[in-house]
Amino acid sequence: MKPYFLIFVFVSASILSFSQDINKIINSSEVERIEKILSSDEMQGRRPFTPGIEKAADFISEEFKKSKLDFFPDLTSYRQTFIIHKPELISVDASINDSALSQENIVALTTDSSLEINQFSNFTRLRIDSSLDLFKEASRLLKEKKNYVIFVDDFHRNNFTRLKRYKRETFKMTHSVIFVLSGKIPMKYSFKIKHGIKNSSLSNIAAIIPGKTRPDEFVIFSAHYDHLGVGKSNAAGDSVFNGANDDAAGTTAMMMLASYFNKLKTNERTLIFVAFTAEESGGYGSRYFSTQINPDKVIAMFNIEMIGTESKWGKNSAYITGYEKSDMGNILQKNLGGTTFKFEPDPYIKENLFYRSDNATLAALGVPAHTISTSKMDDEKFYHTQEDEIETLDLKNMAEIIKAIAISSKTIVSGKDTPSRVEKL
Repeated sequence: MKPYFLIFVFVSASILSFSQDINKIINSSEVERIEKILSSDEMQGRRPFTPGIEKAADFISEEFKKSKLDFFPDLTSYRQTFIIHKPELISVDASINDSALSQENIVALTTDSSLEINQFSNFTRLRIDSSLDLFKEASRLLKEKKNYVIFVDDFHRNNFTRLKRYKRETFKMTHSVIFVLSGKIPMKYSFKIKHGIKNSSLSNIAAIIPGKTRPDEFVIFSAHYDHLGVGKSNAAGDSVFNGANDDAAGTTAMMMLASYFNKLKTNERTLIFVAFTAEESGGYGSRYFSTQINPDKVIAMFNIEMIGTESKWGKNSAYITGYEKSDMGNILQKNLGGTTFKFEPDPYIKENLFYRSDNATLAALGVPAHTISTSKMDDEKFYHTQEDEIETLDLKNMAEIIKAIAISSKTIVSGKDTPSRVEKL
C-alpha cells in the first residue's frame, strides 16, 4: 500500500502546487491593477482614432513586452496596423436616357476616387423591385464583391437615402456598387462620381507563445480593447464612456492569460493573444486579423467579452455563445471537473450573440470560435453608459472566471483535445 500512498501524495502535491501557482498570477489584485488603467478617464473611453485608444494600445504592448511574448508572425512590434478608407462624396454628374439625375438619387459605395460608368461598362445591371426587401438585397449583393449598378424601384424612395449607412469606413474595396433610384433599368445611362478618400490607420495588439511540438496549430485568446469614447454628459456630469466591463474586462482577462501561459510554458500548440480594435464600430480589427491567419490552422478561439458582472446564474459561472455549434463547451466543462465553476450555453439566443462579437469572422470560416461572457443582455444596467466603471465590477469573481478559462483550456492548449469545427457560413 505504501507506493500507492506515495503516488497519492505526489499527485495531491502537484494539484496544490498548480493551484498556488495560478493564484499567484491570476488574482483580484492583478485584475484591479490592469482594469484601473484600461478603464481610467485618461484613456478617454478608448474610441478609435483618438489619443485615448493609442494610450491603451501602448499599455497593452508594454504588458506583452514585460511578459516577454513573441511578436505575431511578420510583425516587428506588437501592433498589427492596417488601413481603412472612408469615402467622402465630392460630386455627381448623372443622367438616365439623356435626362439629368439628381445626386440624391444615387448612392455609390466605392473606395475609388473617380468612377465613370455607362451602359457599356463592365458592371452587372440588376433591379430591386417593390417585392424585395431593400436592405436584405443590398447586404446580400455587397457581400458578393462584384461591380454592380443596381436600379431601385421608386417604391423604396422613402428608404433609399438610408443606403448611405453603408458608406462608412471600410477596407480597400476591389469592387464598386452603385444604387440608382429609377423605375426600371434604362437603355442608356452615365454616372460620373468623385470622392475624396480619407485613409486612417488602426491597430490590433497581438503576441504569441510558440508551441513546443505543434507550432502550426493555433489557439487564440482575444478581446476588444476599444469602446465608445467621450459623449454627452450624464446627470452626474460624466461624459466618459469608460467601458470597464465592455470590454476592458475581457482585455484584462486576455492579458492575464498571456502572462499565465508564458510563465507556465507547457503549451504544445502555439498560443495567440490579441486585443482587437474597432469592435464597436464594425468589427474591423477582427475582420482584418482573419485575413492574416489561415483559419484551417486555428484549433480554437476563446473570445472574452464582458465578464465583470455576475451571470444570471450568479458567481462562478459564465456562458459560451454558440455552445451547440461545436463540442468546445463540453471539453471546457470536462476540464473543470472537481471545481465549482460551470460554463452554460448562451441563454440569449434571440440576441444572436454568436455573430455579434469578434469571434464571428473566424467562426464563419469554420473555426470553433466562441465568446465567453457573463453579461445579462436582458438586464445589464450599465451597458454602453457612462456608469460602466470599475466600481461596478466584481473583481474577485472576474479572477475566478479567468482562472476557469485557463484551467478549462488546458487540454486544447496541450494538444490532447481538438474541438469539432463550426459549420461554415
